[in-house]
Amino acid sequence: MSQNQEVIKIVSDNRQARFLYEILETYEAGVQLTGTEVKSIRAGKVNLRDGYGLIRNGEAWLINIHISGYEASGAYFNHEPRRSRKLLLHRREISKLIGQIEQKGLTLVPLKMYIKGNWIKISLGLGKGKKLHDKRETIKRREDQRDMERALKR
Repeated sequence: MSQNQEVIKIVSDNRQARFLYEILETYEAGVQLTGTEVKSIRAGKVNLRDGYGLIRNGEAWLINIHISGYEASGAYFNHEPRRSRKLLLHRREISKLIGQIEQKGLTLVPLKMYIKGNWIKISLGLGKGKKLHDKRETIKRREDQRDMERALKR
């Protein structure tokens, strides 16, 4: 493997996000974590389903992401599973996001959490909520794709 190519291991994937939201743009961000959180993430104990991003006082925050407690340490040293975690983004990215979220009414949705090199990163999507008929259209398109693949196999 060449030196500029890094190993990426996907820890958690939020498949529901692409069904509920139309993703317009994606961002990669670091997450401020404690030691036991890092160990739990490496063990794959993360749930992104109900999470979302928020911008407060010029800082980006990740809210409602569930990272289970680390079993090997005692309860005293463990972290709170659903605490708010600070996102590590560049200042210009945050200011761009502020404009998009406030003016257009878009949402910051976590898409996947992964380990890149030794760093834990999260992929965030700037999304617009889908209406019910859009969701039905997505389901119909997926079923049509499956039917075409089945016909080709025969």
